[in-house]
Amino acid sequence: MNGLAKEVSGMAISEEEASKDAARFGNLFERLVDDLTGDDLANPEIKQAALRFKEVLSYNVPHGKRNRGLSVISSFRYLASSSQLTDANLEKAMVLGWCVELLQSYFLIADDMMDQSKTRRGSPCWYLKVKGHDAINDSFYVEAAIYKLLKKHISSEPYYVNILELFHETNYQTIVGQALDLMTSETCEGDNNLDRYTQERYDAIVKWKTAFYSFYLPVALAMYMVGNLDKDSHENAKTILLEMGHFFQVQDDFMDCYGDPAVIGKIGTDIEENKCSWLVVQALKRVSAEQRKLLKDNYGVDQAEKVSEVKRLYRDLNLQDVFYAYEEESYEKLMETIDTRSGGLPKDMFITYAKRIFKRKK
Repeated sequence: MNGLAKEVSGMAISEEEASKDAARFGNLFERLVDDLTGDDLANPEIKQAALRFKEVLSYNVPHGKRNRGLSVISSFRYLASSSQLTDANLEKAMVLGWCVELLQSYFLIADDMMDQSKTRRGSPCWYLKVKGHDAINDSFYVEAAIYKLLKKHISSEPYYVNILELFHETNYQTIVGQALDLMTSETCEGDNNLDRYTQERYDAIVKWKTAFYSFYLPVALAMYMVGNLDKDSHENAKTILLEMGHFFQVQDDFMDCYGDPAVIGKIGTDIEENKCSWLVVQALKRVSAEQRKLLKDNYGVDQAEKVSEVKRLYRDLNLQDVFYAYEEESYEKLMETIDTRSGGLPKDMFITYAKRIFKRKK
């Protein structure tokens, strides 16, 4: 973000404002954990479960980049009128931001188990730390915590039902995307059908699994907070933000293969997990018959030498250069979409979010 002062029309948010919001957002987390666990810790019948859940929250929720949660706050600042920009409303935006972070954490706990991932945010995945399938129930708890916080902090607001419905819809959309991802990655022994890795399937997985909850949800929450129920405005925001989400996920897929685990906070496993990654889709558009056979023999096998063969093929196909060209072209296209589809929403809000992820390294 630049250092310009925020104008009445929501043209900019100062770095100082953003920094204060981030600090206040971080400090709010422990209060929300107390909201979620305080009464249960005082109840001897369920105290043991409450202690467990307090650890679940502390380990899984607050240690990411918090971009999704912070986006609720910054979106509210961009969209709110001067009379709506009260301290109480900013705190409600922060509660909603943590609800988005809870949603993200609930998905990640389950996703890491399904993918058998090893690390998350630089630490062992939760299911490995607790060494058991209890993590399944823990993910259910994190999801339930969203609605407990919404009832406590938002239920008196006129936008409460819209917020509830949005979280339920986004949860459903992400589950659909995860199903598409899992079904595309699933394979029988000795039957690695590369035909499943199409651009159309990839686009659908990204849209449903990532883009709705990572990009549209935070902005839509802020829109409902300020009373924007206009269908055209929401559709315009969705068009821009789903395109942004696609751009973001392609970057994630690239970093899974080429990123530094110390920087991105996890060890990439898309190749051995048979994922419908942007890289394998691009590779299949460019391979010779011989290269396709090499990919078929090595992709989706959890053996270091086979993963190395796939990465060597990616190098031979110059997929790094393909990605860099894609990144530039997609960013320009995204800026055009922002210019033509913003409507009555502040363009600077969308441009700020696009610049935040352009050429990111983690």
